[in-house]
Amino acid sequence: MDPDHGRELPENIGPAEIEFRRHTGKLAKVLPVLGDVLMPAAEDAGHVMVVVDATGVVLWRDGPKKIQQHAARLGFEVGANWSERSVGTNAIGTALVLSRPVQIYSAEHFVKTHHAWTCAAAPILDPANGDLLGVVDVSGAAATVHPSTLALVDAAARMAESFLREEHHAAMGALRALAGPLLAGSQLPTMVTDVDGWVAAASAGVQIARIALPEHRDAGLAWLPAFGTCRLEPVPGGWLVRVQTDQRAEAPATAITIDLRDVHQPSLSIQSQLGHWSHRLSPRHAELLLLLALNPPGSSAGQLSNELYGSPEHAVAVRAEISRLRKHLGGVLCQRPYRFADWAQVRVDYPTAGADLLPASTAPTIRDLRSSRSTGAVVN
Repeated sequence: MDPDHGRELPENIGPAEIEFRRHTGKLAKVLPVLGDVLMPAAEDAGHVMVVVDATGVVLWRDGPKKIQQHAARLGFEVGANWSERSVGTNAIGTALVLSRPVQIYSAEHFVKTHHAWTCAAAPILDPANGDLLGVVDVSGAAATVHPSTLALVDAAARMAESFLREEHHAAMGALRALAGPLLAGSQLPTMVTDVDGWVAAASAGVQIARIALPEHRDAGLAWLPAFGTCRLEPVPGGWLVRVQTDQRAEAPATAITIDLRDVHQPSLSIQSQLGHWSHRLSPRHAELLLLLALNPPGSSAGQLSNELYGSPEHAVAVRAEISRLRKHLGGVLCQRPYRFADWAQVRVDYPTAGADLLPASTAPTIRDLRSSRSTGAVVN
């Protein structure tokens, strides 16, 4: 990208696609909250408020007419894509990449034509599943920059997330109200969950806050990593999940992928005859699963402690983290020693050349792997 001129922006998406994106996500629900918090301050300062989706496409823009006209001349309009890939460093695109609030002032923008602007943006996350919904941004003339703008934008984003969280709690309450008759007399572990797998109510003996549902699910049998084969039945606002068997060793899943290509968000996915399932990994869990994948026969807690901390003295911490993982991957991870199940064919997708392997990791074994790794290794 030429910093003096930028590059020709791709054609804006059309009105039909804009309306589809507006009404199929959750951003429309929080628009009144964002407007109530930000629009008075934006109008007083001569700024525009912009809301974009997770891909960087501008879905809403509001503010004084004059500043909106200036924004339009830069291509900063509804339907335009303001990701870093499209326009270089800017508050919206950088906030999407970092998933944290960002303020970009004047010449901090990559493209020179944006140097007359200041922008403050904050991401909005879905409290039900952690997904990035989009970004809210306030932009205006660089001469009007104020140090409190970023804090205000961040506060608005957090209020939007709080609104969605309250809405989620209300939906869970509605599920609990209908769960009683569904769970009464159940002889097998049974749960009522919302569409994201959060457990609203469960039969005696089931102690789990959230289960991993297949990404594409229908009524009928499904394989869940924590329980094995289950039967899914739709209920208003969620699913009734009945565990069918505890024979986890015979689970139909065949392909497990530890995806480390996105250095900011590693994940694990399982491809099964009964569906596809994925789970975002914390940095520590990504380290543990990578180490287990590289040693198919298995490792003790002491061995994993040595690989993670350079000392076997942290075995208790390792056991605690494995226990947390097994709440989601009960049918995938075995104990004594810790290892992947025998039926699992595990693949590690490494970052592309030029990107670090788990860059935040200080584990001695991971540091050694960074210098000698190969891409796309099948390890089991």
